[in-house]
Amino acid sequence: MVLDIFALIVIAVLVGVVIGLVVYLGQLPGKIAAERNHPQADAIRVLGWIGVITVGTSWLVALVWAYYRPTGKGGDDPQLAARTATLEKQVQKLSTGGSES
Repeated sequence: MVLDIFALIVIAVLVGVVIGLVVYLGQLPGKIAAERNHPQADAIRVLGWIGVITVGTSWLVALVWAYYRPTGKGGDDPQLAARTATLEKQVQKLSTGGSES
């Protein structure tokens, strides 16, 4: 009788630890991405939970993605800024009734 109660307590503790581990692992990629101010933090958070739920490799993809910093040409690209300024001037001329060139 005492061993049965002890076994149930051990099983309950193990189930609690497993549930806690799943929750921790599910939120880990999203948490890392949010701390690193990643622009796709919400998508990483979702992919992390999908990976844990499906026990797939997508959790690893989410973890790597959380550490990956996008290096695309964003607002710091001088060519993009010049092109944007040119287009804004053209839009301004068209809205005032002037010619495009």
